Amino acid sequence: MTDNHIESLKEIREMVRDFARTEIAPHAREWDDKAFFPKDIFRRLGELGMMGILIPEELGGSGLTYRHYVAVLEELGAVEGGIALSVAAHNSLCTSHIHTYGTEAARRAWVRRLAGGETLGAWGLTEPEAGSDSGATKTTAVRDGQGWVLNGTKNFITHASVGGVGVMMARTKPGTDHRGISAFIVPLDAPGVSVGKHEDKVGMRVSDTASLVLEDCRVGEDALLGREGEGFIQAMEILDGGRISIAALAVGIARGALDAAVAYAKQRRQFNRPIAAFQAVRFKLADMATAVHAARLLTEHAADEKDAGRKTTLISAQAKLYASEAAVRVAEDAVQIHGGYGYCKDYPVEKHWRDAKLCTIGEGTSEIQRLVIARELIGE
Repeated sequence: MTDNHIESLKEIREMVRDFARTEIAPHAREWDDKAFFPKDIFRRLGELGMMGILIPEELGGSGLTYRHYVAVLEELGAVEGGIALSVAAHNSLCTSHIHTYGTEAARRAWVRRLAGGETLGAWGLTEPEAGSDSGATKTTAVRDGQGWVLNGTKNFITHASVGGVGVMMARTKPGTDHRGISAFIVPLDAPGVSVGKHEDKVGMRVSDTASLVLEDCRVGEDALLGREGEGFIQAMEILDGGRISIAALAVGIARGALDAAVAYAKQRRQFNRPIAAFQAVRFKLADMATAVHAARLLTEHAADEKDAGRKTTLISAQAKLYASEAAVRVAEDAVQIHGGYGYCKDYPVEKHWRDAKLCTIGEGTSEIQRLVIARELIGE
C-alpha cells in the first residue's frame, strides 16, 4: 500500500472508532435489550460515507477499498455487532449486487440512494426450505407483459422491515437446477410485498431481521439483474465479498471481547492480586490475542485479493471460517475470565459472546465454508 493509502486507512479507522465509542457504545445495552433498530445511526453513517464504502464517488459512494471496508467493520463490530452486521449486509450484498449487475438505469435509480444511506438495502436468498441448499429456491418469477410477477417467501432477511429496496433471487425456469434462478430488484414498498415474522434473535439484536412475503409482486423488465438464469452464480460471487465482511465483523467482536477481558483482568483482584497476575488467565489472554491477530491478517489478505481483482472464493471462505470460529472462542474465554460477572449483562462480554455465534451461521455456515474450501482445493 502507498503511504497515502495507509494514512487514509488510519484516518478512517480512527473516525469510525471515535463514532462507535461516542455515538453507539453508550446506548448499546439498551438497544440490545429492546432489539431497537437505530435508524438515525445509519443516516449518520451514510453522511460519513460508510454506507457506500465500495461505491465510486460518481455514484455517491466513498470510492474506497476492501481494506478500508474491513477496518470500518472491525471498529463497529468491536462496539456493536448488530450495527456492523447491518452495515455489512447493506454494503456487500444489496448495494454491491445492484452496482455490479444492474443496468445504468438501475444504478441511477438505487445505488446513489443506497450509498448515501438515504435508504437501506436487503438481500433475499434464504428461504424456509433453502438455507445451506440455496439452489433449492422456490420463489418464482413469471414473465407477464413487460415485467415479472414474483411469489414466494424469504427468511432471515436483514432490513426486511426497515429497508427500501431488496435484491431477491427467484426461479424463472421451474423444475431446473440453480441455473434456473434469476436476481431481481424489488422495492420493498411495492404492492404485494409484506413483512412476515420478526425474528427474536439471541444476538445481533440491533440488526433488523424478518421474513419477506412476495404475493403477486409485479416488477418491470429492468428489475432483472444481469441475464435470466444468472442469479445463483451472481449470488455466489456476491457472497465471496460478503464473507470477507463477516470475517471483519467477527474480528471486531473478538477484539472487543479481548479488550474487555484485558481491562477486567487488570482491575479484578483475587488472593490479593489482580487476576492478570495468574498464569491461567495470562495464557487465555495470550491465546485470545493471537487468534484475533491471525483472524485480522487472514481477513486483510482476503481484502487485498479482492482489491486486486482476483477470485477470492477460497480465501473468503477461509477468512470467514477462521475469524467467525475464533470470535466464538475468544468471546467465550472473555466470559470465563470475567467469571460470574461475565454471565451478567452489567459487563459487555456476554453480548460479544451472543453476537459472535451468528458469524458462524450467516452467509454460509462453517460447514458450508469447509465444503467450499475443500472444493476449491480439489478443483471441483
